[in-house]
Amino acid sequence: MSSQDDDSHGIVFAVLAGVILLAISLAIGVGLYRTSKGAAAVTAAQGATGGAGAGAMAAAGHAGAASGAVGDDAASVRVEEGVVKFYFATAKADLATGAKEALGDVVKGVAAGKTAVISGYHDATGDAARNEELAKQRALAVRDALLSLGIGEDKVELKKPEVSTASGSNAEARRVEVTLQ
Repeated sequence: MSSQDDDSHGIVFAVLAGVILLAISLAIGVGLYRTSKGAAAVTAAQGATGGAGAGAMAAAGHAGAASGAVGDDAASVRVEEGVVKFYFATAKADLATGAKEALGDVVKGVAAGKTAVISGYHDATGDAARNEELAKQRALAVRDALLSLGIGEDKVELKKPEVSTASGSNAEARRVEVTLQ
């Protein structure tokens, strides 16, 4: 009878080991799929710009490498008529890829004696107080990016916009604008 017990324990152990290996394989496969999906998006963005970097795209007034149309719920950055506009995902304050490159002209303007003015907006959905705090956190994230580029705190002004909720779509409204004065 102990021989049968040893056999049944061996079978249980083999099945358990198989299940564990299957779970590990599944986790690795999902990770590889997500990685390849992200790489494909970056490759597509580079192909659309002829391989140009995010700084060249931003200088041309196009979306940064991590962006799609502003209707998406993803972070993006654009430069439009000298204004750097950072768009944020819902309930997030993470800057888009290419954010520092998009601030290149702002850094040059500050070096020429101007001040970077940062204003944060939010959409009209949800709790107004929470939205205002989130708009502030987003503006601080942009300020921190400017500081990391060597701009002194005395050359950065955080300005509460006259109207904190912006018109247009919710994705358009969730933004921070940087201008030079």
